[in-house]
Amino acid sequence: MIKTYIIAEAGVNHNGKIKHAKKLIDIAVDAGADAVKFQLFNSDMIVTKLAGKARYQLNRNKDETQYSMLKKLELKKSELMELSNYCINKKIDFLCSAFDSDSLKFLIKNIKIKTLKIASGEITNAPFLLEHARSGKNIILSTGASNLREVTDALSVISYGLLNKKKFKNEKLTIKKFRDAYNSKKAKKLLQKKVTILHCTSHYPAPIDEVNLLAIKLMKHKFGLKLGYSDHTNNKLTLLSAVCLGASVLEKHFTINKNMSGPDHKSSANPKELCEMIRQIRIIEKIMGKKEKKLQKSETENLKIIRKSIVAKDVITTGKQFNKNNIQIKRPGNGINPFLFWKLIGKKSKKSYKIDDFIID
Repeated sequence: MIKTYIIAEAGVNHNGKIKHAKKLIDIAVDAGADAVKFQLFNSDMIVTKLAGKARYQLNRNKDETQYSMLKKLELKKSELMELSNYCINKKIDFLCSAFDSDSLKFLIKNIKIKTLKIASGEITNAPFLLEHARSGKNIILSTGASNLREVTDALSVISYGLLNKKKFKNEKLTIKKFRDAYNSKKAKKLLQKKVTILHCTSHYPAPIDEVNLLAIKLMKHKFGLKLGYSDHTNNKLTLLSAVCLGASVLEKHFTINKNMSGPDHKSSANPKELCEMIRQIRIIEKIMGKKEKKLQKSETENLKIIRKSIVAKDVITTGKQFNKNNIQIKRPGNGINPFLFWKLIGKKSKKSYKIDDFIID
């Protein structure tokens, strides 16, 4: 059985308060998630002060700018360190997306995070992608609001970074260099080892008819990498379907309470929903099983009952030839395999048989 790696995405649903963040970790642990993920950013570094908000972010304060909203949702680096240690004690993986270079360096050098998660909005941020790749860490790349060309371009930059971890003097970077790196055999192997792609639809909540889960199979075939899915829908079937399509990593936003103020709460799973979602995913994993076709343990007792054998259709005396009129195939399967039916035809019987006797010649 292949186990799906489930990321409970806390995001900014802590509303800037560490006590809420710890509560979210507790919820993720109780639900059975493999990891809980936060975000680290400096609002002054990632957004202009007059930038507007997305429609889903408007919530109750429509006049608020994106900058002022994000400023309220920041966590201090010291608080992220505390949360990382809290996760260690709770035996759940700590993940965090960085949105600026300083935050990324902190995650790598201070928290010593093992896996970096790149948000969908950064997929065209080539310098930032390069920083991630040069860290040598494992990378989970979200691909919301992008197309195949943009995903390929992002992987090309990451390929170059994986191959060239250190900057060299007078380094001149070009798209051609990135693409040449991506097309190299060494980069292909490193990508397979280091990178997981997450398909997602970057809208909150995402419309069901725009989820397009078959993109998971498409990208898995095109890129040959581990594929997962980041869910922004309000439909529990979406994640279960993603597992069936081969998603090895799943990510889902969750919250303490959907009625809390903030941009992401309403489109997030509440504690009960998160718990039920993970429970159902674990059931789906068992149902999916392994890539093999063999007799299952529970089938063994039924095997001879449901299969058939070659038996006498009429009385057959010693020396009489078997033919289509004196033998037939019936249950149970305790006798000769019906695949030998044609081999028996024309052969002389070595003994006598009554009707329905198993042919044992």
